[in-house]
Amino acid sequence: MTGEPLLVAEELHKSFGPTPALAGASLAVRGAEVVAVMGPSGSGKSTLLHCLAGIVRPDSGRVRYQGVDLSARSDAERSALRRREFGFVFQFGQLVPELTCLENVALPLRLERVPRREAERRATEWLSRLEVIEVAGKRPGEISGGQGQRVAVARALVTGPRVVFADEPTGALDSLNGERVMRLLTRAARETGAAVLLVTHEARVAAYSDREVVVRDGQARSVEQVA
Repeated sequence: MTGEPLLVAEELHKSFGPTPALAGASLAVRGAEVVAVMGPSGSGKSTLLHCLAGIVRPDSGRVRYQGVDLSARSDAERSALRRREFGFVFQFGQLVPELTCLENVALPLRLERVPRREAERRATEWLSRLEVIEVAGKRPGEISGGQGQRVAVARALVTGPRVVFADEPTGALDSLNGERVMRLLTRAARETGAAVLLVTHEARVAAYSDREVVVRDGQARSVEQVA
């Protein structure tokens, strides 16, 4: 976690109609750092994550990834960035129900034209690392929520991303499965050197991070600043 930040948000403002979601939020994330973004519902933490991932354009301010302003990139370039260098884990996994778990994990690689055999080899490796190799041939509707979320983590990591965005990754799980998902996610990210930006409202989930940031009234502050 040395050197220049990998991902930086500078004075982000974003409104949806008359409702402000961000009001000058700033945040910097370094490579291999796990940062928990916390805050009450409606505080703007998910909007901040979406701006950092290049999914949502801020009304003002800027987001820099590896020193380059994301707003200077075309839609196609930002989409390619999300496929190749960003990984995503959502609250409900969002696996493709028609595909097997193996095919779900291999999908990001297949979209990048990786040959099927190689894509499935790498997907198998990640299913094993996330301790769900036994569900490889099953479809998402045939497995438990905890297994599905670990499959989603494998899918997020299979491309070797520099940054993983995890939006309430344990929100739909019981405490035991949530702990297992967080242990495996953070361990795998640290082993690969990926940064993790983790949106959560749960202290037990945030405890897996290196640093906590609180979003309140559309602004982001470190826990030390809040205290």
